Amino acid sequence: MRNTLKDLHNHLFEQLERLNDESLKGEALKEEMERAKAISGIATKIIENGNLVIKTKETFYRLGEANPNQILGD
Repeated sequence: MRNTLKDLHNHLFEQLERLNDESLKGEALKEEMERAKAISGIATKIIENGNLVIKTKETFYRLGEANPNQILGD
């Protein structure tokens, strides 16, 4: 199974919905906030990695490399 940016998008909005739950109070809210921070950190790394892949492919194409996927593993 392969995750997509759409999956990430959905996870982030689900987390936002959980944080917006007004019935969360006290320790439960604190736990959800910590979970949101962890999810946000991972999402940031996924996005940074995606940007690196795009920049690498752009460089390969600009330099005339025929198949950057051999190095990137796509």
